[in-house]
Amino acid sequence: YDVYGNLFGLLAAHPVTPLVSLHHLDVVEPIFPNATRVEALQRLTIPMKLDSASLVQQSICYDKKRKWTISVSWGFAVQIFRGIFTQREMEMPSRTFLNWYRRADYTAYAFNTRPVSRNPCQKPFVFYFSKAKLNSTLNQTLTEYERHLVPHPECHWQMPDPSQLQKIEVHKKPDPLLWDRAPRRNCCRVKKTNKTGIMKIDVGICRDGEIHEPL
Repeated sequence: YDVYGNLFGLLAAHPVTPLVSLHHLDVVEPIFPNATRVEALQRLTIPMKLDSASLVQQSICYDKKRKWTISVSWGFAVQIFRGIFTQREMEMPSRTFLNWYRRADYTAYAFNTRPVSRNPCQKPFVFYFSKAKLNSTLNQTLTEYERHLVPHPECHWQMPDPSQLQKIEVHKKPDPLLWDRAPRRNCCRVKKTNKTGIMKIDVGICRDGEIHEPL
C-alpha cells in the first residue's frame, strides 16, 4: 500500500499475507522509535533471518484474569489493551498513517481501518522488538519486546495497569512452511511466569479446538 507518515497501524495489524516490501521509505517515519530509517530496517532483519515467513504476522489473545487484549505482530511489536476487544476490531489497522493522495481521506483505502481511540483507558501499551535468538536444541525462537516509554493519560478503570510490565518474551517455533498451508492467523497464549515485570507469550499453529475469541 502507498501511504505516508507512521506505518505502525499497518504493521501491527498486517493482513494474512507475506510481508514483501516497504514502499517510499523516504516519506514514512522510522518503524522503530529512537532509530533512523536504516537502523530500524536493520533491526527488522534480525527476526526476518530467523523466521521470514512469520514476520509481522498478527496473532491475538487474551489475558482473561486481567481483562487485557493482546496483539502480537511477530518480530515487530506487541500491544496490550485494557479491556476485551473482538478479533474483527483488532484485525483492522488503526489509522496512524495518511493517504498517499493528500485530498483523500480514510474512506479511500482499499481495506478497512479503525480510528485511533480517544478513550484514555484504551490507549495501547506498545512493546517494540529489541532482540531475538534461536534455541537450536528446542528449535524455538525467543523474541523480546521492550515497552515504549511514553506518557499515558490517566485512566480510572478499576483494572490492572499494563505499565507494570517492562518486557514481553514471545516463544515461537520457526515455520518455513507457513504459506504452503491454507493462510490463517496463528494463535497466541499467555504463559505463567514468576518473573516480575515480564509477560511470556507462546505463538504457534492453533491447536485442535482452539479458538481466537474470548469465552
